[in-house]
Amino acid sequence: MDAAFTAEQDEIRRTLREILGKRCGPDDVKAAVRTAAGYDGELWQQLARQLGLPGLAVAEEYGGVGCGAADLVLACEETGRALLPSPLLATAVLCAPLIAALGTGPQRSALLAPLASGGQTAALAVPGPALATALALTGEDPSGQWAGGGRAGGVQAREEAAGGGWRLYGEVPQVLDGHSASLLLVAAHAGGFARSRTLLFLVREDAPGLVRARQAVLDETRPQSVVQLRDVPAELLGDEDADVLGALAATGRTAAAVLAAEAVGAADRALARTVEYVRQREQFGRAIGSFQAVKHRLADLYVRVQAARSAVYYAAWDPEQGALALAQALEALRVTSGEAIQLHGGIGFTWEHDAHLYFKRAAADELLFGPVHRLRAHAADRAGLFAQPAGTPAPTTPAPVPAPATTPEATPTSPSTSPSAPTSPSTSPSAQEKVTV
Repeated sequence: MDAAFTAEQDEIRRTLREILGKRCGPDDVKAAVRTAAGYDGELWQQLARQLGLPGLAVAEEYGGVGCGAADLVLACEETGRALLPSPLLATAVLCAPLIAALGTGPQRSALLAPLASGGQTAALAVPGPALATALALTGEDPSGQWAGGGRAGGVQAREEAAGGGWRLYGEVPQVLDGHSASLLLVAAHAGGFARSRTLLFLVREDAPGLVRARQAVLDETRPQSVVQLRDVPAELLGDEDADVLGALAATGRTAAAVLAAEAVGAADRALARTVEYVRQREQFGRAIGSFQAVKHRLADLYVRVQAARSAVYYAAWDPEQGALALAQALEALRVTSGEAIQLHGGIGFTWEHDAHLYFKRAAADELLFGPVHRLRAHAADRAGLFAQPAGTPAPTTPAPVPAPATTPEATPTSPSTSPSAPTSPSTSPSAQEKVTV
């Protein structure tokens, strides 16, 4: 493993940090999330033109840059530092890999090029609050019950007769950037009980029967929406025998590394702003950053952030470790943002302060893709950490040991006992006899 970054990777990070430093300050973020789309469309086009950010991990034959997932992870560390509100996560991290893995040749050619250029955006619609389960981050469901499972609820897909396509019916809450995406990838249950399976479908923004509404959420930098499908015509992504659950799990591993990188970038920026503040804020005639207790708290945060960054860089090289890196990064962001509010004092507790942007991101990401303890538990299960080694006999419950026979308790006047001789528990005088003596 070569942990050093290439010159191209360093240039991508430097250019991205420079652009976001000028165009994505805290005030810019607050203004962008209040637009109809939920992000700055002009900045999104600039990032697409200058860096090819939406198509960074898309193959060149489909109009992308042709870099690997590691480059996208490193770039998203910078977007996390600025808390960039954009459709990058939904489009480039969740939808583009699924289209590349499952789509037919014509579908890949028609869909990936506009997504890579930033001309179109996409969103992944997973029924219910099951995005983490669908991506195999907090658990695995080989039956795909989260998509509906043949019961009421979820999204149901019905194939029309004579090759007339598919129809979708159901409702999907908590769709990232679902209100503004020009293309929806909808996970739906098909086949009823006889051929129960989960498939992915393409739904255009102008499809009849499609109703979308933006939700009020805690973290406005990750806008979410409710998507209602009322007998909506849809196109099947790939074929009916495609391994949809496997593709979702593979996408989840890369998405976990990307999300972890964003969390580390946000935690690092929150820590830097806190250090800058404690150097300026004075109490008792000196900067509060000079107090030993404050130094210790900041040192602990620094170690936590750097450890999470190391885990993220390893996950960028080996996406199989993405879930563990995400757990560590989310925990680092939650602790760091909470300490940032504490160390900013009274001004930090006001809801409008910039420190709350990082705290909201930590809370929202853990709700969507966690929680942390479930990420770690699933990673331990996949690694077989608590599995019983092969050939080891199963533990047996020991048989109860019969109680030893007891002899009649001796009385204080019994000649068999004397004050100098030790007595066993079976021959010791009872509590009542002791009181009597």
